[in-house]
Amino acid sequence: MSDTNDLTKQDAVILRNGTAEAIKGPEQTFTGTVRIDRIFNPPAPARAGFAIVNFEPGARTNWHTHPAGQTLVVTQGVGWHKCEGGEKTEIRAGDTVWCNCGKRHWHGATDTTYMQHIAITEAIDGTPVTWMEAVSDEEYLSGPVKKD
Repeated sequence: MSDTNDLTKQDAVILRNGTAEAIKGPEQTFTGTVRIDRIFNPPAPARAGFAIVNFEPGARTNWHTHPAGQTLVVTQGVGWHKCEGGEKTEIRAGDTVWCNCGKRHWHGATDTTYMQHIAITEAIDGTPVTWMEAVSDEEYLSGPVKKD
């Protein structure tokens, strides 16, 4: 693999399949079993990075916001997404979700199914996300679920 220590001095960087750093989703920002494959976070002036996030049944993010928004591309399984004040919505493989700038939300697997998504997030002043409190089990399981 190319040396990614100083990406600003390279014409192009090829990241080979299977070389992404995988981490356990931190308990401070996720509930349940979550694996994050950090694919790429380029140096400034680039602002967009992306990761593949795997949620086991019942796993989800804490409430959070993104100063420049976030795009989620669901690649496997079925999950839920909820913006504050809105409906909990089912998201499925093949769906793309735009989380608007600064809008408080959470997302993750359903209570019975696995879900994987690609998260594409831009940073403003080096900050891609502001994490908040956990989504309680009661809040997570409350319905109904919008499916269209």
